[in-house]
Amino acid sequence: MLAACLVLVSCLSARAEGFSVSTNILGYAWLGTMNAEASYAFARRWTVTGYVAFNPWTFNASDADRQFQSRQQTYAAGARFWPWHVYSGWWIAGKLQYQEYNMGGIISRSTEEGDRAGVGLAAGYTHMLHPRLNIEFGAGFWTGVKWFTEYSCPACGLTRTSGNRAFILPDNFRISISYVF
Repeated sequence: MLAACLVLVSCLSARAEGFSVSTNILGYAWLGTMNAEASYAFARRWTVTGYVAFNPWTFNASDADRQFQSRQQTYAAGARFWPWHVYSGWWIAGKLQYQEYNMGGIISRSTEEGDRAGVGLAAGYTHMLHPRLNIEFGAGFWTGVKWFTEYSCPACGLTRTSGNRAFILPDNFRISISYVF
């Protein structure tokens, strides 16, 4: 996905400082979730963003009593408003997001898997370390509808419940390193 974003960046004609790529360090700390975000500044105070996260890992798969996972693939597209200037200072953001997930065995033995789709809001601060290197801090939430199946344990396959319902979840906790082109 990052390669596709870089190809897109090279195809667009705009000033060089209009692009950035970043990765959220906290994402890697959450059971190794790989992630990348690309953004394009189309105005002095606005950027559009594309985000992808992927976690294929299952831990302790050989022992069903100790197995846990937070597998996911997440895709989001959104926009950020920067009151001062893009890639510097405070920002607020909105996004559309889709996630396919399988999470369980972390807090309790039950496991839930399914799909989520919705919208999110976030806010944060970007500190310039260098004209081309930034560190970002932020947090947010997202809400929408999920279609899910809940199992008794991560490996047993005994269905407890399934269906669809609304959700609201914390999201977008970030300490990101960002490179500005």
